[in-house]
Amino acid sequence: MYKLIAFDGDDTLWHNEPLFRQAHVELREMLGHYVDPEQVDDRLYQAELANLSIYGYGVTGFTLSMIETAIELSDRKISAEDIHKLAEIGKSMLRAPTRIIDGAETVLKHYAKHPEYKVVLVTKGDLIAQQLKIDRSGFEDLFDGIEIVSEKDPLTYRNIFGRYGVEPEQAVMIGNSMKSDILPVLACGGTAIHIPYEITWVHEMVDQTEIDNEKVVTAESIADVPGIIAKLEQEKTSGSMENV
Repeated sequence: MYKLIAFDGDDTLWHNEPLFRQAHVELREMLGHYVDPEQVDDRLYQAELANLSIYGYGVTGFTLSMIETAIELSDRKISAEDIHKLAEIGKSMLRAPTRIIDGAETVLKHYAKHPEYKVVLVTKGDLIAQQLKIDRSGFEDLFDGIEIVSEKDPLTYRNIFGRYGVEPEQAVMIGNSMKSDILPVLACGGTAIHIPYEITWVHEMVDQTEIDNEKVVTAESIADVPGIIAKLEQEKTSGSMENV
């Protein structure tokens, strides 16, 4: 039986990536009379990549990357008014209401009622931005713990599981990102359930050759998670009995 069930936040419990895509579209339109849209895409990608180690993941780093992109691609001709617009886009993203993904609340409440499970949120990004989303979601009281991390790798997950007194084999992680939510958990010996989201951030994409399809459990929606976990627990129990 599992003892800890962890959930990702962005694009697993609530919608997130559409906000970034809309901001990207607005940046493309703003710079359309300077360069081709494809140049905007490439330069923004490079700026985000370079800034991840400085600003981390989230709206703040993305906004600064948009501003850097606008200054460079306009050959420093971008107006102060347009720079202000980009800053306001970032602020509007932070102020945006948390839009809950269908079925997320029901699933969280299902596990919150079961004392045998510890329910933990493991979300990556800017501390303030993530806390705002959590506060607006109304989900905070459904978690036994909230972990806001700067990166998701095997060591991060081992440390989190250890803080809650469970071994990786006793934990299951649910998330939309193969790179952040699935592969690192599998690497440290845990179980992960992948719920693909309609949009994948380019920095979260992985080479398909890295994925061992036999180990990846996929759900069509978060509503399927309780049934999948019940089946996995049944298989674990059956396997244990066969080894007796």
